[in-house]
Amino acid sequence: MTTDQSGPALSTGPALGTGPALGASSTAAGAAGAGAVLARTWLWGWLAIVQLVLDLLLIGPFLAVGSTVLAGVASIPALLVGVPLTAFGLLAASLLARFERARLRAFTGVVVVPPGPPTQRQNRWLTWLLDPRPWRATLHLTLISLWGLVAGTLATGLTSLAFALAALPVYRSQLPGGRLSLPWGGSLPANPALVLLGVFGLLVLPMVARGVVSVDVALTRWLLGGGRQAEVERLSARVETLTQTRVAAVDSVELERRRIERDLHDGPQQRLVAIAMDLGMARGKLVGDPEGAADLLDKAHTAAKEAIVEMRQVARGIHPPVLTDRGLDAALSALAARSPIPVRVSVDLPARPSQTVEAIAYFCVSEALTNVAKHSGARTAQVTVTQQPGPLLVATVSDDGCGGADPGAGTGLIGLGQRVAAVDGTLEVDSPAGAGTRLTIRLPLGSPNTSPSLDRSSP
Repeated sequence: MTTDQSGPALSTGPALGTGPALGASSTAAGAAGAGAVLARTWLWGWLAIVQLVLDLLLIGPFLAVGSTVLAGVASIPALLVGVPLTAFGLLAASLLARFERARLRAFTGVVVVPPGPPTQRQNRWLTWLLDPRPWRATLHLTLISLWGLVAGTLATGLTSLAFALAALPVYRSQLPGGRLSLPWGGSLPANPALVLLGVFGLLVLPMVARGVVSVDVALTRWLLGGGRQAEVERLSARVETLTQTRVAAVDSVELERRRIERDLHDGPQQRLVAIAMDLGMARGKLVGDPEGAADLLDKAHTAAKEAIVEMRQVARGIHPPVLTDRGLDAALSALAARSPIPVRVSVDLPARPSQTVEAIAYFCVSEALTNVAKHSGARTAQVTVTQQPGPLLVATVSDDGCGGADPGAGTGLIGLGQRVAAVDGTLEVDSPAGAGTRLTIRLPLGSPNTSPSLDRSSP
């Protein structure tokens, strides 16, 4: 975009040849981008083929569930055993509906929101039997089985044929008479044209499968989804959540800015003012009172070193360099080493999180340890950072203090909650009176980097 805008502005550029160079680079960038999109689409196409093949392989269990429901319904008028049989079939259909939504998301990337619960009735059995969701799931299993019989068979057969033709040079010498036998009778000479046909099939079939799998998407959305209204409600709730977290994030940033201003005003700024005054008085005494001037210079030198230390502390509160250079494990260990109470740190992460997640986890733990030192009366504390399925980074700060922390009683925990919510994380506080406090922070992980695990304790 920048290249295209800068080209016309260089009206004197043609003499220097800059216009064609910029146009060529823009064209090359566009071609590279289109190629990357095409490659990703082709790779996703193979997942669509897997989806269609699974449609074929899952026909057995899907039809078994449908047959169970049908047999149960048919036997209700004659035998009471039809009621539990129907209920069992509907329960299996409901479980398979969850599986189908997860399968569609895994192989196509399409998220289908499940429908909401039905209207509750006094009779729980009647509520279950009249709930439209398991009945719609049963219909979905039946239709997807019929569709899988056609699409899955074609996907399996054509993909196998394409692989067989593309690999023809590998086993051509083993063919009798150098001819390829056909399933319906007859044979063909194993010539290079068949190899090219197989390669062409491997290139085209994933693209075709991307379109064919839209039938799976349509059936799942129609029968297993909550409909347009449920999707609108989900998106509306998401927008409301993002609006609230955005406002909370802005408030949190504003509070952080004010804290930094206060720390600079109360610390380094006062030191620098005192240094300026001492240097001014020392300059006036250089001729008449050299010893007094030397004392003032020594005083200013000491204050300058103290100001440097305070500036480092303020900078560490903004973003510690060790967090950027060595990651969360080393930063938390350094934080524990400066704590007035012993803190045990255990970090076990298979990969280094994104910088945003690292920063939020670090400042949440830092604020939690500050609260432990100021208010809990604890003798020891422990920080544990692990990765859980999701994937989630889970940081836990616990102490053996007096407990009784109230998340709504002060700005500290409220600020932590706002900082965590800005990245769709959660903050849990468990603080029974007299039994210590346990703070659990869960943060969604972004793109990981490599990072070793660490288990250290502060002295």
